[in-house]
Amino acid sequence: MFVKRIAVAVAILAASMPLLAQADGDPAQGRRSAETCLGCHGIENYKNVYPTYPVPKLCGQNAQYIIDALRAYTVGDRSHGTMHAQAATLSETDIKDMAAFFADPTYCNGGK
Repeated sequence: MFVKRIAVAVAILAASMPLLAQADGDPAQGRRSAETCLGCHGIENYKNVYPTYPVPKLCGQNAQYIIDALRAYTVGDRSHGTMHAQAATLSETDIKDMAAFFADPTYCNGGK
C-alpha cells in the first residue's frame, strides 16, 4: 500500500513538471506582448489566406514549445515569413512572458 502511494505521488509530480516550467515568464506582461499573435492565433477556425491552412491555437500550449518555436522562427530554423518577422522583434523576456501567457489557460482563454 505504501509503495502504491509513493508511485502515485511520483506520477503526479512528474505530470506537473511541465507546469513548473511555465513560471519563468510573466503571463500578464505576456498578454500585452501577445496582442499581435492573437490577431491570427486567437481566432476560432482561422485559416491563413495563401497557402490555405489552419492557424494553430496557442492557448494551453506547452511553454517550452512556444519558446523553442519562437527562437526557431527568429534564427530561421523554421521558415514562415510572417512568423520570422514577428519573432525577430522579440526579446528573450518577451518570448518567456508570451510562453507563460499562452501556457496558462486562465490567462489566455479570454483570447481563445
